[in-house]
Amino acid sequence: MKIIPVILSGGEGSRLWPISREQHPKPFIRLEDGRSLLQHAWLRASDIAGVDEIITVTNRNLFFKTEDDYSEVKTEHLVTNRYILEPFGRNTAASIVSAALHIAATHGEDAILLVLAADHIISKQAAFLEAVAQATELAKQDKLVTFGIKPDRPETAYGYIETDSCQVVRFVEKPSLTLATEYLESGRYLWNSGMFCFSAGTIIKEMELHAADIVAATKVCIQQSKYAHGEDYSQLELNRELFAAVADISIDYALMEKTDNVAVVPCDIGWSDIGSWNVMADLCEADEAGNRVEGEALLDNVTNSYIRTDSRVVGLVGVDNLVVIDTADALLVADRNSVQNVKQIYAKLKQQDHDAHKLHRMENRPWGSYSVLDLYDGFKIKKLEVNPGASLSLQMHHHRCEHWIVVSGVAKVLCEGEHFVVHSNESTYIKAGQKHRLENEGESLLIIIEVQTGDYLGEDDIIRFEDNDL
Repeated sequence: MKIIPVILSGGEGSRLWPISREQHPKPFIRLEDGRSLLQHAWLRASDIAGVDEIITVTNRNLFFKTEDDYSEVKTEHLVTNRYILEPFGRNTAASIVSAALHIAATHGEDAILLVLAADHIISKQAAFLEAVAQATELAKQDKLVTFGIKPDRPETAYGYIETDSCQVVRFVEKPSLTLATEYLESGRYLWNSGMFCFSAGTIIKEMELHAADIVAATKVCIQQSKYAHGEDYSQLELNRELFAAVADISIDYALMEKTDNVAVVPCDIGWSDIGSWNVMADLCEADEAGNRVEGEALLDNVTNSYIRTDSRVVGLVGVDNLVVIDTADALLVADRNSVQNVKQIYAKLKQQDHDAHKLHRMENRPWGSYSVLDLYDGFKIKKLEVNPGASLSLQMHHHRCEHWIVVSGVAKVLCEGEHFVVHSNESTYIKAGQKHRLENEGESLLIIIEVQTGDYLGEDDIIRFEDNDL
């Protein structure tokens, strides 16, 4: 039976603000090794024997960002990437049923789905592969399989699974500390990882028994949706209006807590769900005072704190048990006991439609990076750094014009089919509606100051026609 990993990737970016944003959610956060959580999920899936295709279910607006991330690591494995692109988040039941219906239609109902989250850390790859092999065998027996993590502490941030051998007795919501301690001592409970394995036919049949409305609405949506590149099935863009009719509910509530056909694979795979800044802090080694530091920080009489700074020096004096996250345009200071409430700050920013909830001022791309230097009504100033030999995609903007001033290097520009060169201390102008591409064919870094003008300057005002950088 063919096994197809399905990576669920998305989220609002609220719990790990200000590093995560609406257009830069948790899966895109980079770890100390320089790779994102999403890249680790893809590499983890592509390492499974026999896998030659991975499906990513994500928001339509995150497609190019996802491709950019995959482009950095996909040369390591010969795996085909396919996508189911949602117009907005609709929870895991809709995502999984969409993937199951798509896979059943393209590979048959016997194909095995391995559902993975893009924001998990799994440090024991060999143990993970062994757990996947066990789950696959159970899935071949028409079981709905979930992965249960053996707990090593009384954790109140995770849901639990009560087990009897490999059988699931019940799913339990996030418990109090007292209950979590009892669960740990009993030896009968596992953490609910949110990872699953089942055949396409089995998950569809079980959903039709327990949540038939979700299957019916999703089928109608897929029938009226389109593949972006015809019959190669690489990108299925779900119909916005019909997708809104699919219930917004998790797969646990919709199915797993109702059916008696669930098996569990207990595993110790070095699993962590990155759900708060405290969990991120635990990924760093602590010094003798209990402090964990990423970036440049000066500390005096500071204990048990986590400091992360991208570019500036951060100084702390005489404090304890803080989380300090510093970015180019936003600073978070929180007591470590209150980090779960960071999402309240995010909600207020979103209510105000503040840019700090949407995106970062500086973004890395496969071709280099860009930084927003200033932003006003009607114009935006950016710095583009294009690596030697790199190029941006052929693209067009509906609402904005762009003035490019070369301050270092030599730019090769394609605009409306015409190629020309712009040297240092020279400039060019790209009108709204013109197809264009920027390239650096030189051996040194190309630096451009870009002045955008127009009535709308959002990063989503872009149509990409082809991507040489992918």
